[in-house]
Amino acid sequence: MSKRDYYEVLGLTKGASKDEIKKAYRKIAMKYHPDKNPGDAQAEASFKEAAESYSILSDAQKKAQYDQYGHAPEGGMGGMGGNPFGAGFGVDLSDALRIFMDGFGGGGGGGLGDIFGGGGGRSRGRARGSDLKVKLPLTLEEIAAGVTKKLKVKRQEACDDCGGSGASEGTGKTTCTVCHGHGEVQQVSRSMFGQFVNIQPCTNCDGTGEVIAHPCKTCRGDGRVRKESVVSAKIPPGVHAGNYMTLRGEGNAARREGQKGDLIVLIDEKDHELFIRDEDNIYLELVIDMAQAVMGTEIEIPTLTGRVNLKIPAGSQSGKLLRLRGKGIPRLNSHLVGDQMVKVQIETPTKLSKPEREIYKKLAEHYKASRKGDSIFRKIKSLL
Repeated sequence: MSKRDYYEVLGLTKGASKDEIKKAYRKIAMKYHPDKNPGDAQAEASFKEAAESYSILSDAQKKAQYDQYGHAPEGGMGGMGGNPFGAGFGVDLSDALRIFMDGFGGGGGGGLGDIFGGGGGRSRGRARGSDLKVKLPLTLEEIAAGVTKKLKVKRQEACDDCGGSGASEGTGKTTCTVCHGHGEVQQVSRSMFGQFVNIQPCTNCDGTGEVIAHPCKTCRGDGRVRKESVVSAKIPPGVHAGNYMTLRGEGNAARREGQKGDLIVLIDEKDHELFIRDEDNIYLELVIDMAQAVMGTEIEIPTLTGRVNLKIPAGSQSGKLLRLRGKGIPRLNSHLVGDQMVKVQIETPTKLSKPEREIYKKLAEHYKASRKGDSIFRKIKSLL
């Protein structure tokens, strides 16, 4: 199956600037992100396709090469050689998520590369363990204050019996005869356009550069065993649902003493029983009776940091918003703090005792006399 043009994938035309490429990628990546489309295979495919396109067009050298050659046929450029953008190129979901975070770094877009000081691409060299991803639900109280969480993670860790080497005690390893200890093999193809070098992990030694003659009986030469570990994650105040935190080296161990993968922590927000969040502000509905609305009162109300007294002005109308400054959620990586908005709702009684009925009857007669029988009409301000 032929690939779509990378510019077409991002909705751009050839010659688009670096900023235009990044902006277009962000928009598409947010639309098709797997966490916004759980179980949607087509959305995941679009997410990976956008990541692949961005990884090429955001790199000046790769972009120049792609602009010149585009997608050559699978058999090679003009049938005379290899193609660095052919069918063999692609990204898996882990790579796509990493590209997503790197693409949002330094621009305040919401990835943890810029939020938590992470970022940076995957290092090259020996085999690398796979990344893990966990979802971390937080309460609004935890988001407002910041919190350190202990996460239980099931992952591949170095085997204790062989120290992660994969070899039985008292035995060693021999240098791979295919890659000569480099862990990589090169395939050179030539064409009328020049020489292209394709570097891939050695399949004989799985990229380790070494071959084990006597594998460890515990891990069977893999160098890893599956364990449950506890990882600490320090979450700063002000995070949002959808933010990421990358814990370097806390993912799966690689085979035979390779580099560890990362643990990607996806932030989620738990629904609060009272508050609704709107960016840095939180909203609370307060129900008062008609007497409190008419006469005014002072009521103790909850906030994210404890209870405070709120003064309700006399003559308050239903729907009135009262503001508690600085009682909202801190803005991420900032000294600014949002507010708590309290929406006043006046409760109309539906069941009255006899004394209450007499009181309301007298009030009704008083209002009728003061208005001289006229009704009051107003234009509706909003249908919402």
